[in-house]
Amino acid sequence: MVRRFVAVALAVLTVAASSAAAKPATLSNPGFESGAAGWTTRGDRSAAVVEAGGHSGESRLAHAAGGRVETAQRLSGLANGDYTLRAWVRSSGEFASLALRDCGGADRRLAVPRTGGASDPWVQVALGVRVTRHACTIVLASSGGPEGWVQMDDVSLARGSHDGRLAIRGADVSHLTKNVDHGAVYRDAHGRVADPLRLLSSAGVNYARLKVWVDPVDGYNDKADTLRKARWAKERGMKLLVDFHYSDAWADPGKQNKPAAWADLPFEDLKQALYDHTYEVLSALRAQGTPAAMAQVGNEINGGLLWPDGRWDNWDGLAALLTAGATAVHAASPGTKVVLHLAEGGNNGGHRWWFDNATSRGVPFDVIAVSHYTYWHGTLGALQANLLDLTTRYGKPIMVTETAYGFTTAEQDHEANIFTQALADTAGWPATPAGQTRALRDLCTTVAAVPGALGVFYWEPTWTAVDGAGWDPADPTSGDGWENQALFDYTGRALPAMRVFSEF
Repeated sequence: MVRRFVAVALAVLTVAASSAAAKPATLSNPGFESGAAGWTTRGDRSAAVVEAGGHSGESRLAHAAGGRVETAQRLSGLANGDYTLRAWVRSSGEFASLALRDCGGADRRLAVPRTGGASDPWVQVALGVRVTRHACTIVLASSGGPEGWVQMDDVSLARGSHDGRLAIRGADVSHLTKNVDHGAVYRDAHGRVADPLRLLSSAGVNYARLKVWVDPVDGYNDKADTLRKARWAKERGMKLLVDFHYSDAWADPGKQNKPAAWADLPFEDLKQALYDHTYEVLSALRAQGTPAAMAQVGNEINGGLLWPDGRWDNWDGLAALLTAGATAVHAASPGTKVVLHLAEGGNNGGHRWWFDNATSRGVPFDVIAVSHYTYWHGTLGALQANLLDLTTRYGKPIMVTETAYGFTTAEQDHEANIFTQALADTAGWPATPAGQTRALRDLCTTVAAVPGALGVFYWEPTWTAVDGAGWDPADPTSGDGWENQALFDYTGRALPAMRVFSEF
């Protein structure tokens, strides 16, 4: 009887001890509303202050210019398992990081992205860790220069995994065949001649995006050229996003010109032509064993497509055209997801207006896509706020299908570059290889923190300057205004920014 009592008592004590160990710890003062209570500071203490102007409350933590400083909080009594740290941050772009230390496995660290000025929108970042010893330390560390600063607020550590990976790490390589046919040479980081798609694939790129024109003058980006590039992509292990422009040349928010062959078609015939073209291209891709995983029905269609029939001020016509395209996608390639793509990734009001109109008319789609060039479209905070709102409001996964940044402002050919020093000043990252790397990493970090975000595509990383391979399909003497935003330098050597994809 005594032995039985002892055995039962020991069992109770064991369960109690286990329950105590599994009891989740509470993060103390996550919004810094009680000053620095619960947090400890090491290093240059004068550089760490709690000040007015929180993300949601009255206060925030700030690390100002100065030496190295860390603000940390140790949580004990955690149940073992996967956790995700989330925090709202703003930063000048000087070195700052969030870390999870001494959690039982390898420490985890996240570079805090540059978010703009002190009054620009906050960005939420996320960092996952596996706790195996019932404890973990949250750390904000910085080593700002003379003008560097970082702010943090509304910190949380909650159960749930977040590996920081993006399912899609893509590259739009639409111009690649034209470049290669005109003699472009690509090299690895050591200067050895290499296959550009294999370099991208080895750096973590797993999707190729290919634009499709209807009847381009130079023969590139039509159906045959798209099939050729799709074979290249499959051989390098990449999936495919097809980007229908529904034009003979460039289509974007400023122009949505009909293909010449469709110019005089009545509306019902125009709708049928769009359907047939979409079906034909996707059926051919499927037949050759390179089916599209996703297909965009239009490119940057903020103002609609096939003007004037599908212009923004004729939403019934636009919805009918979009529905025809989406129907063709699913008929030609049932496993292909329909993507609707807008420019201006930080324009939440404009995007809500657009998708409200589309959904109210029953336009079918599977994925939302945006372009976001920080030098044109605003801060990372504006982008993230829009992504968070759109994916929640419409219940669809979301992605950035175009972004890029310059590694220099120097020219390589006679065509003036689009990315200039003025645009670099607007965005805030230096126009250097290191600045390009940080700009891409910061954008990927911002997107990766959004629940429902699929990934990021870099636009035309292989479009280096080559005679005859310029931007205008009708003018072989046109140049390349994009070469300083490629991921290959002016000797054809792979730039460090390419390796960012392997981090996500």
